[in-house]
Amino acid sequence: MHSSAFRRLKHKTQVFVEHEGDYYRTRMTHSLEVAQIARSVARVFALDEDLAEAVALAHDLGHTPFGHAGEDALSEETSAIGGFDHNAHALRIVSKLEHRYAAFDGLNLAWETLEGLVKHNGPLSGPGRTKKIPEPIANFDARWKLDLDTWPGLEAQVAALADDIAYLTHDIDDGLRAGLFNVEQLYDAPLAGPRALAIQDRYGDLEPSRFIGELVSALIGTLVYDLIDETKRGLDDLRPASAADIRAAGRPIAKFSPKMAAEAEGLKCFLFVHMYRHEQVLATRAKAVAVLRELFAAFLGNPGLLPPDWSGVCTGPGEPVTAGVIRDYIAGMTDAYALQEYSRIFHRDVSL
Repeated sequence: MHSSAFRRLKHKTQVFVEHEGDYYRTRMTHSLEVAQIARSVARVFALDEDLAEAVALAHDLGHTPFGHAGEDALSEETSAIGGFDHNAHALRIVSKLEHRYAAFDGLNLAWETLEGLVKHNGPLSGPGRTKKIPEPIANFDARWKLDLDTWPGLEAQVAALADDIAYLTHDIDDGLRAGLFNVEQLYDAPLAGPRALAIQDRYGDLEPSRFIGELVSALIGTLVYDLIDETKRGLDDLRPASAADIRAAGRPIAKFSPKMAAEAEGLKCFLFVHMYRHEQVLATRAKAVAVLRELFAAFLGNPGLLPPDWSGVCTGPGEPVTAGVIRDYIAGMTDAYALQEYSRIFHRDVSL
């Protein structure tokens, strides 16, 4: 929480560009909500709460400005050098790019924290895994094995599902407040619809903030209790004697029930159609993609445009090493700083 990368999350897009409204989630507020849910579930099972919280707080450190639009743009621009993966970049941040200490780069995190950061969504290699391991992760694994073919510890599994719970619920909150969809449309949404109707039946017409508060609370409770019940069943079946048994299980132990997983997937589809692909969001996305592409091209053609400590490690215009430096530099930008750099280089402002 004391790192520069974590502070920058305050000004990085979750769904909405940071300046669009004070109430909408940023990467920081999202990460804090994930950490609260992860810690609460970890406490139920007497897990290492600090580890669950650390993985939750770190899980989005590697995100670019402008949310997934920025990640997609940066990945396309750097395809020749392996593309961009936010989990891989998060590992680079905590192991190399943060310069807080005189004796070493990074944050000196425990193996379990690094493993959870890299693998919280599951194994990166092994049976059924066809996606190439991102180079920063492969290089780190060559020096310090992260057991990329196993599931992570239970704390990281819990943090990953806390991420799902947080963004599913707070995106409904933000989407309603932004007017991207209304309550009547929400009635037809899986998982959220029945709970929204129950609130309407119980309380009648509520002011929007009270309705949203009741709905978000009901959804978080429903998802958390299902996660706890299903994880307890998994632990009863496995009867692990150690954390190593969790990693060797060959399957996730923390999970939703099949019915709840299907309902959550249905709610994701609702949000995809009504929020993530809403014309207002797509219009902002298109502008953000253009900004990052133009910034990348400008820096690649003239590394002297970078700050001295960044340009000093470049090897020349168009070089792969230079492209990697620019990738790291742009990925670390906040939304506001990316627009500021664009204005400085191109002498024109972009309104998102």
